[in-house]
Amino acid sequence: MQLRESHRISPRRGRASRCMNSLQAEQNLIVDTHAHLSDEQLADRVEHWIAEAAAVDVTAMLSVGTTVNSSRACLKLAERFSNVRAAVGIHPNYCCQASAEDWAAIIELSKHLRVAALGETGLDRYWDDCPWDVQVDFFRRHLQLSRETELPVVIHTRECAEETVNILRGEATYGALRGVMHSFTGPQAVADACLELGLYISFAGMVTYKNADDLRAIAKSVPADRILVETDSPYLTPHPFRGKKPNHPANVAHTLRCVAEVRGEPYAAFAAQTTANAERLFGPW
Repeated sequence: MQLRESHRISPRRGRASRCMNSLQAEQNLIVDTHAHLSDEQLADRVEHWIAEAAAVDVTAMLSVGTTVNSSRACLKLAERFSNVRAAVGIHPNYCCQASAEDWAAIIELSKHLRVAALGETGLDRYWDDCPWDVQVDFFRRHLQLSRETELPVVIHTRECAEETVNILRGEATYGALRGVMHSFTGPQAVADACLELGLYISFAGMVTYKNADDLRAIAKSVPADRILVETDSPYLTPHPFRGKKPNHPANVAHTLRCVAEVRGEPYAAFAAQTTANAERLFGPW
């Protein structure tokens, strides 16, 4: 396994040297900042989905783990494809299944050169798969590991956004936060709080749905240097393909176009901005 020279690194120092193949900056380059490429709905045809993405200028993607096994699978994909990097972590819906050895494995995986982030972590009150105190414990572990490694965190929150913000505010007293609120759904007050904490806001296919006027208003309000786009594939297929499965990285182009139109920005310029934001947060691919 290729390791960093030091487990603790600067968020800016040596980013390019840590990557096997840094992508060249291009105006139309698009980054899908959250895809579950190791999911069974995508994994069997991953070469096809990556080629489909490249055909519409989606030439970089972050493959996000939810368990130790899926994190390992994401890392294998990142080693195989130069335009894929990995996020390693344990999702709140799975952390109650994790053993001490699993968390030790995440720590070890986080040292790999092709790991760009920690997660998917966070909190979830929609499902009752895992006790709240266990979710909070693992969320705090990811945030502490982020401080130690200076890798950003990929944060999930569902039906507990204010509680998530309260924990983030407490954790911010130990050091600056680095990360993204992924597949953001609102409300505006939570977006404002997360921005105040230094986090990025990422929008997935839901922002394109007909009933998502409030979410589009939030997307319009996010500062240009803090906004990202993603698919959360194989889930949340955007309009005009809503309901078609699986969602895949090429479809982030539809989300990008929707948000660009809402913000009154040219598509190419917004693509360049979100790519610059992704590389500022995660490092170059």
